[in-house]
Amino acid sequence: MDLHEGLNGSYRPSPIVKSVASGDIIVTRTYSDRFDADSAVIPRSEAFGVTVQLRDFYSQRMWRGGELVHDGGGAKASLAITDLRDQWQCHSLSPFDNVRFQIPFARLRAFAEEAGRSELVALSCVSGRIDPVMHGLAQALLPSLDNPEQANPLFLEQINLAMLAHLSQTYGGLHFPVDKKGTLAPWQERLATEFLAAHFNKPFSIGDLASRCELSRSYFNKAFKESFGRTPSKWLTEYRVARVKELLLQDLSIAEVAINCGFADQSHMTRVFTSLTGDTPARFRRKNRPFGVVLDPLGV
Repeated sequence: MDLHEGLNGSYRPSPIVKSVASGDIIVTRTYSDRFDADSAVIPRSEAFGVTVQLRDFYSQRMWRGGELVHDGGGAKASLAITDLRDQWQCHSLSPFDNVRFQIPFARLRAFAEEAGRSELVALSCVSGRIDPVMHGLAQALLPSLDNPEQANPLFLEQINLAMLAHLSQTYGGLHFPVDKKGTLAPWQERLATEFLAAHFNKPFSIGDLASRCELSRSYFNKAFKESFGRTPSKWLTEYRVARVKELLLQDLSIAEVAINCGFADQSHMTRVFTSLTGDTPARFRRKNRPFGVVLDPLGV
């Protein structure tokens, strides 16, 4: 058992950490039976962290960028999704046992593209949501985490594919139609999403896009909605908002972000962004980039 020196000079057991990698996805189990374990800093990464609780825990504090954002407990099978570009710090005040998936942004997008869904995928950052699917997948990985050198690579890959499919649909808005009747053909889906992504900040005609897919405008709109669970206009709006979120994390003014993402002006972008996210662009920026970004003096 690992020991480390506490603040009072005594030695106490460290939390037990076990990890296994499958490609660029890292899965880590961390557990401890101690009360008041030491604080841990989570390294920054271009990735999402998805943490699944394997048991109830009663007290934990979480900081993002030095700001306390959680002070309380969590239930077994609850899930939290965090953006690891932020600086996270955790202090567990009661026994805990969890499994964390570190998923690079590039891997999530590659999964969407391989599945014929070239939308810009970003997971919603949630906390405390009960997710039996992720809890089951985390439990299935426990033998591999106990003996990573004997873990079956194919098994790990299949678990991770199931995890990516579940997360992208449940928290990323990705839509996989159950019934393919009345949907676009794969080549039409690819052409349509590539065209929309390429024209997200410039004017274009839906009729022109329908013609490229060799369909009438009305049939194209219906088939697109069957394929993606939303109209082309709604898909484009959500894509633009996802791009806005990315640019808000950079050193651009909010007005510049609006123009770069195809909105008429900052006010137009703010109305659309707020209706979809519940936050204004300025508030989203403050919450997600607490340091290193110059805020607009007139941002709202």
